[in-house]
Amino acid sequence: MASPRSSFFSKFWQLISSIKTGVILLIVVVIVSAAGTVILQRPMTEADEMQRAYSPQMLRILDATGLTNVFHAWWFVTLLVLVSLSIVAASIERFPNAWRYFSRPYKITDAGFRRVLPTQKQIAIEDSEAALSAAERALQDSGFKPERVGNKPASLFCERNRLSEMAVYIVHASLLLIFLGGIIDGMFGWTGFVSLVNGQQVQKVETRAGAIKNLDFAVRCDGAGQENYADGSPKKWWSKLAVVENGREVLRKEIVVNDPLVYHGVRFYQASFGQTGQVEKLLLTATSKDGKSQDIGLKVGDTVQLDADSSVRFEKFIPDYVVRDGQIYTASTSPQNPAAELLVASAKTGKTVEVWLPEIEGFAHNSESPYLFNPRDLKMANYTGLQVSHEPGQWGVWAGCLLMAVGLATAFYLVHLRIWVTPVRDAKGTLMLWIGGASNKNREAFQDKFSEIIEKIQKELKQAQPRQTQSAKLVEEHETTLVGD
Repeated sequence: MASPRSSFFSKFWQLISSIKTGVILLIVVVIVSAAGTVILQRPMTEADEMQRAYSPQMLRILDATGLTNVFHAWWFVTLLVLVSLSIVAASIERFPNAWRYFSRPYKITDAGFRRVLPTQKQIAIEDSEAALSAAERALQDSGFKPERVGNKPASLFCERNRLSEMAVYIVHASLLLIFLGGIIDGMFGWTGFVSLVNGQQVQKVETRAGAIKNLDFAVRCDGAGQENYADGSPKKWWSKLAVVENGREVLRKEIVVNDPLVYHGVRFYQASFGQTGQVEKLLLTATSKDGKSQDIGLKVGDTVQLDADSSVRFEKFIPDYVVRDGQIYTASTSPQNPAAELLVASAKTGKTVEVWLPEIEGFAHNSESPYLFNPRDLKMANYTGLQVSHEPGQWGVWAGCLLMAVGLATAFYLVHLRIWVTPVRDAKGTLMLWIGGASNKNREAFQDKFSEIIEKIQKELKQAQPRQTQSAKLVEEHETTLVGD
């Protein structure tokens, strides 16, 4: 009596090795993967965009179910494991018979096989050896390599593209590689997001799960920008990145969308671009009271000596200022209404004058400054948003895709053809040349090929008959001569 454990294992094995189970699981994987391409995914999508796209309730549901990070969700990895187990189980169940069929092809026919084979033809012959030789020539002319099998009687067997019988297992292997890559990525891969300004470098990445990944190298931003169409809409974002390892720059690359920087298995994708709300450089013309002018450029915190007595410091920048209740506030990080605070110091008097551009009433003392400042240009600091990912299973995904292409090409374009030729005697005892053929697919085209082979064999047999008759005459004349002597 079977134990409950063995009975459970047997039922589970039957379920997991079922073709129906495998097909259903594959359909579910495809549907979920499609959902992962339609639903906005974190962290490549910014939080503001996610909130604009979905209501708070829907976003909570999507986050809780893992649909905003499908390919790293635990249930998706579990689904890939189940599909892989189903493919392995189905292959184990069916591979032994397929391998026997592949490794030991059926070369010698018997009466039962000849009776049921759908595609066959019989041709009356006089000599078995001559007929086999004629068939051999006809098959060679058709591109086959016939081999003689057996002795009494001898027969011919030839085939083409036997590998196509194993195409399904090539596809199975490719799926297993793809799913293995997905499982490895889901378990050990990670994604994160970093923002860099010009000149900044980073060696730590915060993942979507909140963990901090320490890279064994640093990435520096040497510039970022945006190209626009004629109507002003964004055309593309770009970032000039440099990889610094052990204090030495080892790689430079300008990345754009879908053209990432890859180093040590870590990919940096161009994900977003924008302004930080900070000024990169403020260009001014400073004019003294005696009319002397000079052009200066300042970053926040910079101090420039204007003359022996006076200096100016760029103290503060507000991208969008508003005055309320006697205070200056920042309304937004967008430079809609910018303001800059300068501190002009005099070494002689020890006095510091607060200058605002533009002049904000109640705060500015521009008239007390020994210099008049006119802004010429304001260069805002840009940031580049980089999606960072480590996907250690991508080798499996790409190898699986290549192997699948081979498997599908083998399955669709290679046809396993088999031809048997053997001398037999019919019910009346007449010597016949039996020719049979089989094809694992595209049987209509094979019928045309088989008819062509039959015509060539009949042609070879007709050409062989005069030679046989002439040989018989020569033998008869030789015997007559010997009798006469």
